[in-house]
Amino acid sequence: MILLVSAVFPPEPVVSATIAHDLAVTLSDDVTVRVLRPKPTRPYGFSFDCLRMEYKKFEHVILPSYTCARSGLFGRMRESYSFGRYVARYIREHRDKIAVVYLNAWPLLAQYLIVRAAKHCALPSIVHVQDIYPESLSTKIPVFCKFIHRLLMPLDIYILKNATRVIAVSENMKLNFIRTRGILEEKIALIQNWQDEADFIKYHYQKKDLLYGQASKKPFTFMYLGNIGPVAGVDFLIKSFAQANLSDARLVIAGSGSMKEECQRIAEGCKDTPILFWDVPAGKVPEIQDRADVMLLPVKRGAAMSSIPSKLVAYLYSKKPVIACVDQQSDSARAIEQARCGWVVPPEEMGELVAIFRLVSDLKKAELEEKGMKGYQYATNNFSKKHNLKKIVEMILQAANNQGISANWAD
Repeated sequence: MILLVSAVFPPEPVVSATIAHDLAVTLSDDVTVRVLRPKPTRPYGFSFDCLRMEYKKFEHVILPSYTCARSGLFGRMRESYSFGRYVARYIREHRDKIAVVYLNAWPLLAQYLIVRAAKHCALPSIVHVQDIYPESLSTKIPVFCKFIHRLLMPLDIYILKNATRVIAVSENMKLNFIRTRGILEEKIALIQNWQDEADFIKYHYQKKDLLYGQASKKPFTFMYLGNIGPVAGVDFLIKSFAQANLSDARLVIAGSGSMKEECQRIAEGCKDTPILFWDVPAGKVPEIQDRADVMLLPVKRGAAMSSIPSKLVAYLYSKKPVIACVDQQSDSARAIEQARCGWVVPPEEMGELVAIFRLVSDLKKAELEEKGMKGYQYATNNFSKKHNLKKIVEMILQAANNQGISANWAD
């Protein structure tokens, strides 16, 4: 049995959940798969009451662990510890049935407890890392960052050194692990997160039949779509857009998250500035993003250094140009510049973002569409589900084969 541990899973509309589901479905063609996950809570403010899913190809277990959807250091640490403790207990109780443990779990406590349990049970473990901890905490709690760094770094080193394989989602992340944790390069697999391009391809194909896909007069639309959390910098977007004072333009904030109410209060204080907040029903990302002229990617300083936000990939698949407020040395900045699909400005530099807002709002539609198409082509070549899913599946099956399970991967 492949034990697939995921901190998020459908119906949660986040990319890590989709990745875990893709893995479970594909692996179950060859071997028995059992998914362990907590009850759905992400993103904060999203309603799951009317969403029910059936999982027919694999076993699905919801653990009764503590959850904390609202951002907060101690609540999130308790959530991580609780989930890790339940998973570790499950591993110990079912060790004879498990061939390999794949985990995309909350950092760092859950990861530590799960890897330690797998090690004690002589089971191979594959850790899928989405962000670098404890470094990323410095953007959330800068006052105590040095103390927390010294406290938590040994945990991360233990996790990475005792896992059988480590999946890094960006080049910067891989280099960081080698340089600061002493992890052997051959132990780390660089595999980008993916979006299912099929949803976007299907939408583009059907677009002509949709009402709002037809030509219509609307304000020039800048859009952010994603989690409205403390690292996203949506508040900075709102203030900068108001400062730009554009005519016949609007800012749309689509999504939910722990900072949504605060951002709505800021928007209400920007009188005479058209700032709208939209919900994003499950499965409607391609349709909603199609209503934008330009997509926005704001990230707090330092927070984009370790990974490419999943929303950027979705933006590119929507054939939209992107304005990114990210660190110049980040993988996100590198991707946008390589693709030539948008503009990169430093995080939290209002003057530069205001200037870009004004510049872009005056560009011709053909120039925006050209940049959008370049981004789409770049995403197809680098963030495809087809290629990146196969890499992880092969890694998991190889670990299973080493444990004595026979499984073949077919193209």
